[in-house]
Amino acid sequence: MRGSAVRASDKGNGVTGEGVADLLVAYLEQIGVEYVFGIPGGAIEPLYDALARSARRGGPRHVLARHESGAAFMADGYARETGRIGVCCATSGPGATNLITGVACATENSVPLLAITGQPALPSFGKGALQESACTGTNTLGMFRHCTLYNSLVSHREQAESKLVNALASAYQTPQGAAHLTFPVDILRSPVKSGPAYDLRSLLQRPSLLDEGAVRQLYAELRQVRRVVFLVGAGCGEAMDAILELARLLGAELITTPDGKGLLNPRHGAYRGVFGFAGHEMASAALREEPDLVLAFGASLGEWTSGGWCDTILNQRLIHIDSSEDHLMRSPMARLHVRGRIHTVCDRLIYLLRGEGRGPQRKRTSCNPEDRLLEREKFLSDAVPIKPQRLMRELGRRCPAPVRFVADAGNSSAWAIHYLDVQDRHLARRYHPTTDDDAIEERTRRNGWLGVTMDFAPMGWAIGASIGMARGNPRCPVVCLTGDGSYLMNGQEITVAAQEGLTVLFVILNDGCLGMVKHGQRLAGAEPTAFQLPQVDYGRLAETLGIPGFVIRSPADFDTLDMEAILLRPGPTLLDVRIDGEEVPPMGLRMKTLGSVT
Repeated sequence: MRGSAVRASDKGNGVTGEGVADLLVAYLEQIGVEYVFGIPGGAIEPLYDALARSARRGGPRHVLARHESGAAFMADGYARETGRIGVCCATSGPGATNLITGVACATENSVPLLAITGQPALPSFGKGALQESACTGTNTLGMFRHCTLYNSLVSHREQAESKLVNALASAYQTPQGAAHLTFPVDILRSPVKSGPAYDLRSLLQRPSLLDEGAVRQLYAELRQVRRVVFLVGAGCGEAMDAILELARLLGAELITTPDGKGLLNPRHGAYRGVFGFAGHEMASAALREEPDLVLAFGASLGEWTSGGWCDTILNQRLIHIDSSEDHLMRSPMARLHVRGRIHTVCDRLIYLLRGEGRGPQRKRTSCNPEDRLLEREKFLSDAVPIKPQRLMRELGRRCPAPVRFVADAGNSSAWAIHYLDVQDRHLARRYHPTTDDDAIEERTRRNGWLGVTMDFAPMGWAIGASIGMARGNPRCPVVCLTGDGSYLMNGQEITVAAQEGLTVLFVILNDGCLGMVKHGQRLAGAEPTAFQLPQVDYGRLAETLGIPGFVIRSPADFDTLDMEAILLRPGPTLLDVRIDGEEVPPMGLRMKTLGSVT
């Protein structure tokens, strides 16, 4: 533990914190949290005082967002990148309500997050205090109840420690998600008698759970089958090496959910592409050809990750392997459910298979990702304005490992899921040869090269998330793919990347409209309304903020950029890419589940 924060072992030595807020920060330091994202206000001022003291001694530091939703998205990205809990904070009233979208997104996507909000002092409850948001005002505590795993008002200083421990444990449990604590300002100021009484590092470690009976049953099934397909979901980050070895022993074909795409090398010989929203025909065909078994690892099997609840995946050939009971409940028709930590389950299966002398099965040659694509001619097109398919090609070619991509909700994620590829996703040690950088390599392996948000998918999420990721892992550049609609919602957060000196390349797919809305209306035969946006020169807008900005009108314009310098520069860069707005993204699955098309 860094600095001079109060340690649990110091309790008996008379070491005390200044107040409840300092105790809270000491616990964050104990579990390795480096940054807290938020916006200050009077009701949460003591927490900011504690963070200022913490920063001076090398403990957790505050990062100032421009809007509370951006702070929550940053905490989300930080958690995804580091594996630690993301922490965001806001004052009472509108500060708290502005956090809700980001908090709900974290819960729906199983991202561990702690939201801390303030309240007016307890004696003022019910008296019409400014921004009162307890049960006697605009009840933000009640609002958070519907989008968190743990939610509580700390009404006495004696509650602070136990409720904080419960909140952190709830956020880390399976499924992971968001917890919320709200503190009256006088409680945050209340002195405490001692520092942390608990060592949370061991409490919050993920157990290696294993249902031995289910694993043995799965092993028996695998011994009798010839053709197996693996569906790899977003929950497989830490287990990918074991999953790939298991696939090698079984000769399995590999497909991914949209949010699992970034975990695989697109050129892996057994990889057949993405199944689900914006996915590939080759992946769907792998399921339609009726394999003996389909093993789904860490897949939520919601609308976008199950192909709109498609019966090619949701049938009795399915074996669903996950640590989340919520995910397993979405596949009641499966032949077998195996609950446990995915890495542990795979290790056990590998041990059993090797014990019977099983060696690698069929050898497979590398697959060209372009063979999986729709409209391959547009992927190679030199047309002006630039085809979004070609934009994905250029970004993949010009942004080598270990760059990470984050794609926003809407057209950006659809184009990225289907068309984005990268030339070399082997995370070789040549990028990070020193001992200190081993953790950076491991983080990138665990989180993959592409991040998208499923289920609860707010516009603008990627803008904040990319900043949180870069703050958590500043040695690896981040490319944020976002639309002009999303940027007009949350683009002010680019100034946080500038203030923090973070290497984030913001790529705006500029078509002058809410693209998915426009194309959705056309495909459904609906009224063409409420999608047009103003023409904005986002490159010039960035330059007024002191941020390098460039307008890209054609594929040739990429040749004028020094992409290596952009990805090494400590600070953000913006590309305003004028895409062909008439190109329809691969969104047919969404239209089908809405009932808009047949």
